[in-house]
Amino acid sequence: MSTLEQSSPATSPLAGVFVHPTAIVDEGATIGPETRIWHFGHISSGAKIGARCSLGQNVFVARGVSVGNGVKIQNNVSLYEGVDIADDVFLGPSCVFTNVHNPRAFVERKHEYRRTHVARGASIGANAVIVCGHSVGRYAFVGAGAVVTRDVPNFALVVGNPARRIGWVCRCGVRLPAGDAPFCSACEARYIVSPEGCRPALEEEGP
Repeated sequence: MSTLEQSSPATSPLAGVFVHPTAIVDEGATIGPETRIWHFGHISSGAKIGARCSLGQNVFVARGVSVGNGVKIQNNVSLYEGVDIADDVFLGPSCVFTNVHNPRAFVERKHEYRRTHVARGASIGANAVIVCGHSVGRYAFVGAGAVVTRDVPNFALVVGNPARRIGWVCRCGVRLPAGDAPFCSACEARYIVSPEGCRPALEEEGP
C-alpha cells in the first residue's frame, strides 16, 4: 500500500490512487493502488483502505477504520471508528453504521465503541442500518432498508426491521432455492444447508 503524505485535494501520483479534487485525504491515511475516491469524500488520518476500491460521493472513513481490497462503497456512507470491512464487500447507497449502543448527546461514550465486522464478499443494500457490535457473515446479503440487530450468518439473505433471515444466497449473489442441497441457477455452485448454516458443497466453490 501507499501512504499519502499530506492532505491533497488532487489526483494522487502514488500507485495510481485517484482522489477527486473535492475530496480530502488526511495525512497518515493509507490507500492501496488503483483505488478511487470521488466527490466530497473524506479519509481520516489512520484509516486504511485496500487496493482496487471505489468510494463514491460523500463517503467518510474515520481513523482506525480498515477497508479491504476490492470494496465498493456507494454514495453517502460513513464508516466510523470500530467498523471493519473485509475484501470484496459492497456497501449500498446511504447504508448506516453505528458504533455506540446507547448514545446520549450529553454523555461521553467514546471508550464504549462496539466493533462491527463485515466479512468477505457480503453485500449491504441501500439505506440498511447495521447496529454496532454485530457481524455480517461471508457473502451474506442484507436487503435494502433492513435493520441488523444481531449477527448475520454466512450466505444468509436478511430483510426487514429487525432483519430476519428469509433464505440463502450464492457467492455470486443469486438467491438459492429451498432444500438441504441447493444449487445456484446462475453459476451452478452447490451448497449444503444444515442447522449450522449454509456452506459450499465443494471447497473450490468458495472460501
